[in-house]
Amino acid sequence: MSTSPFQRIGVVGSGAMGRGIAQLFVQNGIAVRLYDNNAAALAAAAAGIADTFAKLVEKGRLSDENAAAARARLEPADTLAALADCDLVIEAIVERLDVKRELFVQLETIVADDAVLATNTSSLSVTAIAAACRRPQRVAGYHFFNPVPLMKVVEVVDGVRTDPAVIERLVALTRVTGHLPVVAQDTPGFIVNHAGRGFGTEALKALGEGAADVAAIDRILREQVVFDSGGFKLGPFELLDLTGLDVSQPVMESIYRQYYDEPRFRPSVIGAQRLAAGLFGRKAGEGFYAYRDGRQQAPAEPAVPAVAVLPPVWVAPGPRAAALREAVAALKGVLQDTPRPTEHALVLAAPLGLDASAAAEGLPAERTVAVDTLFPVAPGRCRRRVLMPTPATRPDYRDAAHALFAADGVPVSMLRDSPGFVAQRVVAMIVSIGTEIAQQRIASPADIDSAVRTGLGYPLGPLAMGDALGASTVLEILHNMHRLTGDPRYRPGGWLRRRAQLGLSLLHED
Repeated sequence: MSTSPFQRIGVVGSGAMGRGIAQLFVQNGIAVRLYDNNAAALAAAAAGIADTFAKLVEKGRLSDENAAAARARLEPADTLAALADCDLVIEAIVERLDVKRELFVQLETIVADDAVLATNTSSLSVTAIAAACRRPQRVAGYHFFNPVPLMKVVEVVDGVRTDPAVIERLVALTRVTGHLPVVAQDTPGFIVNHAGRGFGTEALKALGEGAADVAAIDRILREQVVFDSGGFKLGPFELLDLTGLDVSQPVMESIYRQYYDEPRFRPSVIGAQRLAAGLFGRKAGEGFYAYRDGRQQAPAEPAVPAVAVLPPVWVAPGPRAAALREAVAALKGVLQDTPRPTEHALVLAAPLGLDASAAAEGLPAERTVAVDTLFPVAPGRCRRRVLMPTPATRPDYRDAAHALFAADGVPVSMLRDSPGFVAQRVVAMIVSIGTEIAQQRIASPADIDSAVRTGLGYPLGPLAMGDALGASTVLEILHNMHRLTGDPRYRPGGWLRRRAQLGLSLLHED
């Protein structure tokens, strides 16, 4: 085991985060004094940590000897003054700037001048917390994720006045525990909560536009999106219900306001309304879904329409036409090879970032359906296909397209007309925000991807996602959505544009 740069760590706050932080360090050979101003909560935390060690012993993951040694390293503290000989104190208390600042001012009167003070804040400014201190250079952010022992990434946050040596020591300490340290500049949301704005926030935007309902959007993002290492484990609304809208909505609003109303982070009124209604998610028994006995109640998949005879299919020309033609042929559709669609043909288009109406320009809109080809659509290569008719598309042609693309048993989601389907717009926004984090030099490209992949459980980091799809493809989606909607949230940034133009990886540093 590596030598720790700190000999005794104080932890203030014995809730889920403080308890997890204390467990992590005592399990890795470092003495911890755990303090809480609520004596009952402190006793419960100490008992909970001991119970966790007992379960690890029972499962064979920890020896009796090591469990006893870890328990002995944990010392509950009756007073804040008991942390006087700690060379690092980590606060994990309520997310209120005034309360944290008051605590740090108190700690400075107790600990030695060379002791490090760290905040586990997830959304507040480290620099603002440090500003109340006599020695702000010793204050840093040290953001763990819940549950601490299992979530293997830690954001080490460099405040404006933080001494570089403090960051180095916290990075070294993180490595002692086997967790991954990622260094971030002090900006709203740091890396992970900043990068996470693309997934839920853009899904809420699509929901607010009426593109699809909650269950359809979740199914699309959970099943259609696929990279080599897999896809998203949960849909955005399932995730919001799991974390709780009482937690997620304030973070969305805080990051938006802290960035002076940056359009990329604009929250949805839907979230605010549901929060006001107390529809927090699983913990409340109802959120975006209802829960019975802890089980999510989701509507059934819409039935595949019965179509006696499928019309011939004409695929609009374009860079993704070949993939679409290949899928239609494999599904036994009859393809037309004519310069223009014949009078009764089903017209298919494969736009990027456009809606079906824009894709149908110059085509018979009453027979046109758009198909999302950002991810594979051929049989054997996909778990879900996504289609989008124009408002003018006739029901019989919409049903024919649905039946054709469900012919091999793969489920089909039918959207209302909207720019960028669902997967295109959400994944493009994840990539876009990731490239902006890189552009602002908040963290290195490698640390951005490592932090997001580990902290959020994404199949790839945002920059690697962009590379997998092609930077020019992501740029086209964003450019078309920006042009079509006029909304500056979709404006492509310089990091993305330059690397697409030069054919460079989005992970390429300059």
